[in-house]
Amino acid sequence: MFVSVFEMFKVGIGPSSSHTMGPMVAAARYLERLRGLPFAVVGVRARLHGSLAFTGVGHATDRAVILGLAGLVPESYEAEAGEAALADVKARGVVEPKGLGVLRFAPANDLIFDYDVPLPGHPNGLSFEALDAQGDVIDRAVYYSVGGGFVLSEAELAAGADTAQGAPVPFAFKSAQEMLDMAAESGLSIAAMKMANERTRRSAGEIEAGLARIWEVMNGCLTRGLEGRGVLPGGLRVKRRAADIWDALQAERGMNLTAPHTINDWMSCYAMAVNEENAAGGQVVTAPTNGAAGVVPAVIRYWLDHVPGAVPSRVGEFLLTAAAVGGLIKHNASISGAEAGCQAEVGSAAAMAAAGLCAVMGGTVGQVENAAEIALEHHLGMTCDPVRGLVQVPCIERNGLGAIKAVSAASLAMRGDGSHLVPLDACIKTLLETGRDMSEKYKETALGGLAVNVPNC
Repeated sequence: MFVSVFEMFKVGIGPSSSHTMGPMVAAARYLERLRGLPFAVVGVRARLHGSLAFTGVGHATDRAVILGLAGLVPESYEAEAGEAALADVKARGVVEPKGLGVLRFAPANDLIFDYDVPLPGHPNGLSFEALDAQGDVIDRAVYYSVGGGFVLSEAELAAGADTAQGAPVPFAFKSAQEMLDMAAESGLSIAAMKMANERTRRSAGEIEAGLARIWEVMNGCLTRGLEGRGVLPGGLRVKRRAADIWDALQAERGMNLTAPHTINDWMSCYAMAVNEENAAGGQVVTAPTNGAAGVVPAVIRYWLDHVPGAVPSRVGEFLLTAAAVGGLIKHNASISGAEAGCQAEVGSAAAMAAAGLCAVMGGTVGQVENAAEIALEHHLGMTCDPVRGLVQVPCIERNGLGAIKAVSAASLAMRGDGSHLVPLDACIKTLLETGRDMSEKYKETALGGLAVNVPNC
């Protein structure tokens, strides 16, 4: 099993990896399909299904599909160009993707929210149709946004591409126990094994540069969030708070009477800064998703700014360790809120962050696995019930609490010797089973929980 660190951590845009980034990628993939068709295509139509329909407006799914069909992609997205493209499509009722000419696409008519029965493959389904001059459908394709910005076609999902192993790697652990066994046999850390696996795809220099780029974007997003003020878009009128908290914490620094628990406010502030940027549609890194993007960078920033002996040169080790744990969760359960609730998003992020922090603080492989298990265990059963379908309430604060849990889990694990009752594999299996049993109301549909018990205006 191999899920690259560059798949777990992808540069994209907010507010959602599954509902914004994924649909934009799916649209780009459909354009590529159209370029290979022998037919004359004069128009396109898109249809959102399941969770993408129910929370599509709040997650900017409609916007993402429009921009994707216009030829934009998440990794190179620029806000100014995006706004211009969006206005142009809405005004003219056409898209002009490279190599396809002018295609009819009027969002008001050709982007359909289908609230009927979801597509069978995954709660996050969307379909595209190509139209001829008479408006008849000459091609149709279905895609699934399976979480974390990962997109699979209908055929790929049916063929098991989501769990495919790909080319061989030296440490092909499919479970946490296999990871522990391989580490014991090889004498290598989790990060070192992960690096060896990555080396089968990229050079050491490319990996190091890629990891540096991931942290640069993460930290840049966090820093912008600490400076951003005002009200977040979407209609809930949620005020950005990270900047004010940051200013207050800076003013209190050095005061003799500061309470020890104030460190929790620093961690929450860092995480909230990232997720406020995400909610505003800014550039963000999936970690493993956009909705949970604040946890990992918040814990890294906490480590760098507040833990003696922390050095930036080890951030790559943190990210590789975190990605190994995230890959296990994705392979054996889910990182999608629409599939398994927020336990799959913030829970996964906390497990990843706890593992990474434990590793760079000198934890053994057993302690790292224990840290991930503690963090994940205490997110089990967490629902995804965003108010008005926006990635704001309870998502922003939830990332702060996820970061706090991650740090606590790493610290607790390092107080022990790595032995513990509940293995990480059992926790991951429980996440999967709990997600299957969870009512659809609590899986990113905004049909239950806080989404219906809090006023939406």
